[in-house]
Amino acid sequence: MSTDSLALLRKNAGQEIRALAQEHFKHDLHDSDRDALTSAASRISTHVTVGSALGLACGVFLAFRLRRTRVQMFNAFRANEKPTHVKFADGREEALPDITLFMRPFTLGDVATYTFFGFGGLFLGGETGLLTGSASAGRRITSDLESRERIETAFRRFRADVLRQQADELDKKKSVAEYLGL
Repeated sequence: MSTDSLALLRKNAGQEIRALAQEHFKHDLHDSDRDALTSAASRISTHVTVGSALGLACGVFLAFRLRRTRVQMFNAFRANEKPTHVKFADGREEALPDITLFMRPFTLGDVATYTFFGFGGLFLGGETGLLTGSASAGRRITSDLESRERIETAFRRFRADVLRQQADELDKKKSVAEYLGL
């Protein structure tokens, strides 16, 4: 499993692209634009962290509820009177096996329940936090029209530089295997 699967652990880009972004960040934007982008980034980070924590808590809570329900069902099944024999129309009787042992909740099932529900809650909570954080950050960035235009222009320039850099890298490499590092 890649660490990119969880929003909490995602990295944004490589060192070269990060250095290029820092150059555009320093030269193409005003101080207020940089503050707005920093604030937006911290909002996303906060939303992802809170969403991941809430998702993990909900996942563990649901796993606890499911486990408790399984134990209650097992206890109810064990306490009820069960048939021990089946009588057929021709008069013969067959004994029924006791399946109580197979219905019992196992520790391995509990571990799997807590693990899968916990990871599922972590994933859903983190992705929800990423969506809400992105929306909040977008509202923060687009609140000032002039700042928004400067940020969009700087982003277009940055993106063009990244594409130029990737095109140059593709021209230097001779095969797809070299480009992929194989």
